[in-house]
Amino acid sequence: MPAHRRRAAVTLAATASIALFASACTGQSSSGATDDASKETTITFWHGWSAPSEVKAVKAAVAGFEKVHPNIHVKTVGNMNDDKINQALRAGGDKAPDVVSSFTTNNVGKFCSSGAFVDLGPFFKKAGIDPDTTFPKAMNEYTQFDGKRCTVPLLGDAYGLYYNKNLFKAAGIAQPPKTWSEFAADAKKLTKTSGDDSYERVGTMPTYHGYEFTTEHILAQWSPTYFTADGKSNIAKDPAFKAGLRMQKRLVDSLGGYRRLEKFRATFGDEWGPKHPFTQGKVAMQVDGEWRLGMAEDAKPGFDIGVAPMPVPDDQVADYGKGYITGTIAGIPATSTKKNAAWEFVKYLTTDTDAVVNFANAIHNVPSTLAALKSPKLKYDPRFKTFLDIAENPKSTTTPASANGGSYLVTLQNLGYDYEKGKVTDLDKGLADAAKQIDTDIAQAK
Repeated sequence: MPAHRRRAAVTLAATASIALFASACTGQSSSGATDDASKETTITFWHGWSAPSEVKAVKAAVAGFEKVHPNIHVKTVGNMNDDKINQALRAGGDKAPDVVSSFTTNNVGKFCSSGAFVDLGPFFKKAGIDPDTTFPKAMNEYTQFDGKRCTVPLLGDAYGLYYNKNLFKAAGIAQPPKTWSEFAADAKKLTKTSGDDSYERVGTMPTYHGYEFTTEHILAQWSPTYFTADGKSNIAKDPAFKAGLRMQKRLVDSLGGYRRLEKFRATFGDEWGPKHPFTQGKVAMQVDGEWRLGMAEDAKPGFDIGVAPMPVPDDQVADYGKGYITGTIAGIPATSTKKNAAWEFVKYLTTDTDAVVNFANAIHNVPSTLAALKSPKLKYDPRFKTFLDIAENPKSTTTPASANGGSYLVTLQNLGYDYEKGKVTDLDKGLADAAKQIDTDIAQAK
């Protein structure tokens, strides 16, 4: 099962459970590293990958590390989610992991503020590695919180636009849309109705339940500022949020309305199966991550697949090429008694260029260092270059870490749901109420 599949499923759901994880770890052990990494030792690495090809890639990465560090042996345990990690760290003991990878980037704030994971800043400094010049800007941002770096990027995901080239040609559309106005016009032109209340296909599925067409992915193209300098929610003050939500609502209305679109969406196949609506020809343009290219081609869609960056606001056309970035993170639990040995493994896995490239090649994710993004050893479909460029683009954005994980994103997402269906009609008030709720939740978390 691809990494992104579980990430999409658990990113928001894990927010509540991680609270126990964070509180359980705080103060259980010193964050100091006292072990001798030059001596014979065994560390345990917990990760979430489970598909045969992914497990094979993890084993290859471990073998590469053990070749360089023959005295450090790595025991791997796969298919581990944040709930399982929580339980293990609460219990402690020899069976607890020394290195953890997680697909839940939204929980970095909890990992860092609670002390669940150790601060990696001193390790980077001692190794002479500057994270600012090692990792892409967005990835560098989502692996730290409040001045503390407790995680590090371990491959990434970049979001772009997939489009059906055959349908584009038939509709006389020469190139993928660069702005949201162009996107809306193309979506309407590519939509084909069926009867009075249904569709043969839609130019895009713009409702927020439409797989990866989510509030955080779409709003990223406005480069919004989620929080003020003093940590208060900024969603009611930054016009980017209102502009992005209004664009989506206009798109929903122009393509037939929320009820009609949702009725059609109910006919779609599973997002992760071969009957995805994009590959079935039911959707002409699909916002999605880099993994979709391989999955779509495997489904043998019968048309040429185009890949491009996501559109940008009309007044930001000069920034076309940016996108939303997220990814897998790795950290060292505070409960580990082998932190120096664990750091050697983390450092190799996340900063060694060949190690990062080999891992990216094997599981088809975006490399998470600037050097790996430019490595001649990187193997990819020419269309995949779009995602590499998005990852490297300094104007690409991510969602910031928060003391209560991704709860603030759930609040904004719920507002998006209510606004698109017409339940919320006063968007200014909706944003103000959501901002107040976010501030209350974060204050309680602290």
